[in-house]
Amino acid sequence: MKNFKKLKVWQTGMEIVMKSYALTKAFPSEEKFGLVSQMNRAAVSIPSNISEGSSRESVKEHKYYLQIALGSSFELETQLLIVEQLKLGGSDLITELKKLIDEEQKMLMSFIKKL
Repeated sequence: MKNFKKLKVWQTGMEIVMKSYALTKAFPSEEKFGLVSQMNRAAVSIPSNISEGSSRESVKEHKYYLQIALGSSFELETQLLIVEQLKLGGSDLITELKKLIDEEQKMLMSFIKKL
């Protein structure tokens, strides 16, 4: 699949990035190089790896990048649970992000199986 921008899994990944940045924007400044950086890098990794995988010729390579995206989604989910326990962000946005991440994980697993 060369036109990754049409993939719902990529579009959802982009939505996760936007919401992650919105959430971390309100974090205390001492988290700038901690959770903020980690969360935003994990979020950006999701659609980035989906798009990179779409450029690969072999199914094996394509799956590899989708698996990295899936791993990043689990990483971000863990970080959200930490944020929730530390009460660092708005609970509504955290709930939205967790729902989107769950949806993304299901789509990625399905896509990997389909390939």
